[in-house]
Amino acid sequence: MPSFDIVSKIDMTSVDNALQGVMKEMQVRYDFKGSKSEISKTDEVILISADDELKRRQVEELLITHLTRKGVDTKALEFGKVEQASGNTVRQTVTVRQGIQRDVAQKIVKAIKSSKLKTQAAIQGDEVRVSGKKRDELQETMAMIKELGVEFPLQFENFRD
Repeated sequence: MPSFDIVSKIDMTSVDNALQGVMKEMQVRYDFKGSKSEISKTDEVILISADDELKRRQVEELLITHLTRKGVDTKALEFGKVEQASGNTVRQTVTVRQGIQRDVAQKIVKAIKSSKLKTQAAIQGDEVRVSGKKRDELQETMAMIKELGVEFPLQFENFRD
């Protein structure tokens, strides 16, 4: 029985490369000379520290630009609220979301069941497996899911005949 998986994965090495590019650009840009602005990453959380709101916004734009160049979908980023830090600086946490959250997975499964296509969907951890009798029905299901407008970057992988 043909099947495929719907997942939401981000290539963390591309994220690391983009962060390296942001750091290099911050070192050579004139408007960052003498500022305490920096960007760092631990696991799946990126921390932006800056002198003021303007510099933080510039670092955020640099991050988005470099991630886009590396082919990382920026819909996977979840920007936290800006908070005051010590030394009259501001900081912001940016979480790189991976995996499909339960409520989004249920929305996808519900859409597949209500679409009247002859496919079945099952939630398996942080991914959704879709199976059906014909390959064409699976491809129609993929097209329907792309049109759903989910705020996560979704990939279709593990397509088996």
